[in-house]
Amino acid sequence: MRKVLMTLVLLVLAGTLSGCGYNSIQQKDEAVKAAWSQVLNVYKRRADLVPNLVATVRGYASHEQQVLTQVTEARSKVGSINVNADDPASLQQFQQAQGELQSAIGRLLVVSENYPQLKADQNFLQLQAQLEGTENRITVERQRYIGTVQDYNTFIRSFPQNLTAMMFGYKTKPNFTVENEAQIQEAPKVDFGQPAQQAPAQQPPAQQPPAQQPAPSGG
Repeated sequence: MRKVLMTLVLLVLAGTLSGCGYNSIQQKDEAVKAAWSQVLNVYKRRADLVPNLVATVRGYASHEQQVLTQVTEARSKVGSINVNADDPASLQQFQQAQGELQSAIGRLLVVSENYPQLKADQNFLQLQAQLEGTENRITVERQRYIGTVQDYNTFIRSFPQNLTAMMFGYKTKPNFTVENEAQIQEAPKVDFGQPAQQAPAQQPPAQQPPAQQPAPSGG
């Protein structure tokens, strides 16, 4: 009889937790973790491409040391961060470091435009194609993660799941943010050509002295 009562109690508890969204919270929490793993995978793929990219550019443009060093240091900074996606400060630090690496790679690719032999190198072309594909994957996986976190946060803040989340200590998760919303609204302008020379300012025409009037004849 005791076993039967315990079984009934467990069934009631299971039904109560399920009705309050406990199981759904678990599923959505796991979905967020899986989406975050994909984000880390694509970011790591970009970082793994950097050493070969730097080595290839150095072979043709060894004197571009400043740009090469910036890329290497940005990659090292990314690798040193132990990110916790549930900590807003940690996620922001991770996002900032990834943005610095992206900018450094962009500057390196701009520099490469000045070296025709480098631009024709097959290894460099393959690295460019892989980087482009990786950047696209980063965008896709970030968007998926943002949507997954938004779905999770909305769910645990809704009634009655919010009571279950409060009971078991589930909190809203931080998400990726845009550091400069005004800046990203405008497409970046990149000109690989030579800067146009400004035309000399046109000087206004010199004023002619007024014509002298003949002196009146004496009467």
